[in-house]
Amino acid sequence: MTNDQIEKFLTDKNPDNAPVRIGFKTRKPFIGIFIKTPDYAELKSKNFWAIVWESNIETYQKSKDAKLSRIFNGSEITKLSPFKKGSEE
Repeated sequence: MTNDQIEKFLTDKNPDNAPVRIGFKTRKPFIGIFIKTPDYAELKSKNFWAIVWESNIETYQKSKDAKLSRIFNGSEITKLSPFKKGSEE
C-alpha cells in the first residue's frame, strides 16, 4: 500500500486509533495500532510506519513508550481492516 492509502485508512476508517488487522505480502497478518512518534512525518513520507503489536498495546496505552513499536514498510502491507474483539479470523 502507498503512504496515501494508509493515511486515508487511518484518517477515515480509524480516527480513534483502535487496533486494526494488518495484512502483509510476506508474513502472517497481525493486530496492531499505528502510533505517531516524534519522527512520524518523516517516516510517513518514506512509507514507514510505527506499529505496536497486539501483545504490547495495553502497555503502550499506559506508558506511551514508542520503544514498544516496530517500524514496518508500508509497501509490504496488503490490507488494513478494523478489528473488533471477538472477531478473530
